Parts: sequence; structure tokens; C-alpha cells
Amino acid sequence: MTIATSTKPQINWVNTLFFIALHIGALFALVPSNFSWNAVGVALLLYWITGGLGITLGFHRLVTHRSFQTPKWLEYFLVFCGTLACQGGPIEWVGTHRIHHLHSDTQTDPHDSNKGFWWSHMGWLIYQSPAHAEVPRFTKDISEDSVYQFLQKYFILIQVALGLLLMYLGGWSFVVWGIFVRIVWVYHCTWLVNSATHKFGYRSHESGDRSTNCWWVAVLVFGEGWHNNHHAYQYSARHGLEWWEIDLTWMTIQLLQLLGLATNIKLATKKQ
Repeated sequence: MTIATSTKPQINWVNTLFFIALHIGALFALVPSNFSWNAVGVALLLYWITGGLGITLGFHRLVTHRSFQTPKWLEYFLVFCGTLACQGGPIEWVGTHRIHHLHSDTQTDPHDSNKGFWWSHMGWLIYQSPAHAEVPRFTKDISEDSVYQFLQKYFILIQVALGLLLMYLGGWSFVVWGIFVRIVWVYHCTWLVNSATHKFGYRSHESGDRSTNCWWVAVLVFGEGWHNNHHAYQYSARHGLEWWEIDLTWMTIQLLQLLGLATNIKLATKKQ
């Protein structure tokens, strides 16, 4: 006799309640007394620092794919910026993304786009994922590094410290815009790479999955929207391969190269 067992995923209540709290906090931006152009400016600056320099340049192209190299102090700085995005610690983020590339758009992909837009956008984050148990196997190059361990363990406290600094510098409006609005904005921009660029746009390469090139996502996430290019050439530091595919992160890498701070840059060398 076969006994049926439920495979329904369990809700991750820590993540779910955390996301709810952040979105509620962002709604305080609608209160007129919480608005100031200085606060908006802080949010935009932190959007670039945490989403552009941190997640896109640091977590993704530098550490996850090792598409170029930097001095260790600069790597740590970029990873610190990524930690300020509050998308989990760097070890967890890098490991999960490497798993995604290995199993892209299959059942073992943490944010398999075959399960629908909502799932690949953020649904996968509010359920317990078996991918978490696999992260150590995919992060052996960074998991023993004491700086990465510190940032992984204390990323929430680091965010609290930033909030206190913003409170000191500009009061509650700086906290609302620089923490809540900025984190929620960067969250959804980052998540669009998992969802929108596996649904909307065009395909230049046969990459073995549903990845697409989506110009408006590329605008929001500093060049990450050229996702089909990226899945075809995961090692490439440049994602926008055509002249019209503007890639601000690639421009940043070129600037670092000019300054002698980016070396061993890997690029796509052939067409598929």
C-alpha cells in the first residue's frame, strides 16, 4: 500500500513577515511630512551603491561568475555594498545564484520561471527552499573567508546601523526613503531579472532555458536585463553584446580597468 505524502512547500515566515514589514515601511513615503528631495536623493544614491555597485557589479559579475578580478580590498568593498541591499548575506546570495545557473528553468532552479511570473519574481522567497541546503557546496571559494562570514552573519545589523546613521543625518524621512523605499525598490528591480527576463523581450542565443534580453530591465538594473546574452556567456563581464544594448555595469568595469583595478576580464568571444 502506498501512502500519499504532501509535497506542498512550507511558508518561510521569517522572510514573509520581513517583506511585509519592509513594504509597510515604504508606504510611509506617502505621508507628506516624510517627503523631501534630500531624502529622495539619498534613496537614489543608495540605489546605485547597493543595487549597482553591490548586487550587479559585486555579488553577480565579480563574485558569482568571477568574470573579472579586483584587488581584495575592492572586492570586499563591493561585497559590503551588496550586503547593504539586504538581500541576504553574500554567501547565500552567491550560492543560490550559482544553483540557478546550473539548473536554469528546471524543477531544481530555486526560481524556475516555468512556475509562473509571481513564483520567479518573489514567490520562491516566501517558501522554504531545498536550494538553501545546497549553498555550501557552491560557495567553497568564499565560505571560509572571515569577511564574507561576518557580512553573512550580520547583514541585518549592518542595515540597522545604516538606518541609525541616516536618522542622525536627516531624520525619519531619510530612514523612510533611504531604507524602506530604497530596499523595496532594489528588491523588485533585482527580482525582475528572475521574472521579467525569463518572459519578456527577445532571444539572441539558444541558451537552453527561457532567458530573454529585456531593455527596460537593463535600464533598471544597470545592464543586467541582457539576460539571454548572460545565460549564453555566463563568464562574460559584458552583458550588452550589441552596440544598442547599453550596459552601465560593463562601463564601470571598463573604468576600473582604466584605473588598473580590474584585471583578467573575461568576454564573450563567439556567436551562437
